[in-house]
Amino acid sequence: MFSHRFSRHVLILAAVAALGACGSQPTAQTTTAPTGAATPAAAGSALTITDPWVKTTKMGMTAAFGTLVNTTDADIAVVAGTSPLSPKIELHEVVESGGKMVMRPKEGGFVVPARGTHELRPGGDHIMLMGVTEEVKPGARIPFTLTVKDGSPLEFTAVGKDFAGAKEDYQHGAGH
Repeated sequence: MFSHRFSRHVLILAAVAALGACGSQPTAQTTTAPTGAATPAAAGSALTITDPWVKTTKMGMTAAFGTLVNTTDADIAVVAGTSPLSPKIELHEVVESGGKMVMRPKEGGFVVPARGTHELRPGGDHIMLMGVTEEVKPGARIPFTLTVKDGSPLEFTAVGKDFAGAKEDYQHGAGH
């Protein structure tokens, strides 16, 4: 599915990221892709994502994570997302409310600073998938499209991974 436009280096980085993801459990401190490596679907874009992954689930809700990277001199706002895995996607944040940590839609979406990054991680900002239409198993490849404020898309594929950290619960009624 890779286009001949992608350089050999990008393909090598993608292969390294895929091999590194096998059997590993992500944490908030580590990633399976080299720092700054863009997913091939996003190569050459002003906005890219590194190490995109989706928490495995049998049904209901789950979330997607990674690090958004802005290569421009202006802030970029991600305002929406879609995936064939879920009929409804929201951009979420985790905040304290009444002494508890709760998830809620993030007003204005995710702002990725100029020449900077924005981390999507368990227990923090994330892409929330509601009404997941099929089981997400380890190694599953899930397509996504994020939309930035100017309307341009960022298409990428996230890998299904088991994850039990951050004590988050993405099932209905948990933190909403």
